[in-house]
Amino acid sequence: MNPALARAVPSCALREPLDAQIDRVHGGWAGVLDGWRRSKAGRLTIGRVDSKAAANASVYPRDVFRALRETPLEALRIVILGQDPYHGAGQADGLAFSVAASCRHPPSLRNIFEERQRELGLPAPSSGSLVDWARRGVLLLNTSLTVEDGRPGSHSRIGWQVLTDEIIRITAESVAPKVFLLWGAHAQAKAALVAGRQHCILQCNHPSPLSARRPPRPFIGCGHFVAASAFLASADPVRGGFDWRLAGADAARPPAG
Repeated sequence: MNPALARAVPSCALREPLDAQIDRVHGGWAGVLDGWRRSKAGRLTIGRVDSKAAANASVYPRDVFRALRETPLEALRIVILGQDPYHGAGQADGLAFSVAASCRHPPSLRNIFEERQRELGLPAPSSGSLVDWARRGVLLLNTSLTVEDGRPGSHSRIGWQVLTDEIIRITAESVAPKVFLLWGAHAQAKAALVAGRQHCILQCNHPSPLSARRPPRPFIGCGHFVAASAFLASADPVRGGFDWRLAGADAARPPAG
């Protein structure tokens, strides 16, 4: 890449080849990723993403497989599905609905924090990073793992669903009961990959301002944070429910839900 052009690419954009990023994912997900990248579908997707980045397109996030590194398969308790990463510079951090600590909270994330406060009494933290959830066992997975600057949905048809559907399927086949939070029609289309098993599936509208308060199943008032924790506590009394707190404003508060 021309050095002069490289300087124009935001530091938050993809710069490293995807194969190198895959090599840094360990544990249960490593085999999933390795099998995918050896497949024809995987090579096509990797080639398309890498070529766009090499052509100086601003592709987000920089850390494409972060969700799998932060939440090992062995530790996973909850799955929250997003559609694709945020498409503004400095927003996407590799975790669905999450943003970098210095970034202003996007509207969907503000509604997530509003519902969390309604259910659990926890105010919105100063940081919009959801990494604390990821490290406690929430897989924050987008069904498309990359996007181009200012172009929502731009990578929705380049093959990511082959991988993310496989991740959802393997997660659902795991013996330990889990909670799948399917917010919006795009996430709910994946319910068939989970149905018929011992897991808890909770569905409602997407937290976007366009749908968060609309019928038939508004996001605001859905009760999913409490319901998810209650299911996990019942399924695994030793580990108990889920701690929905985040660093910052509510870090010192006792666990809720």
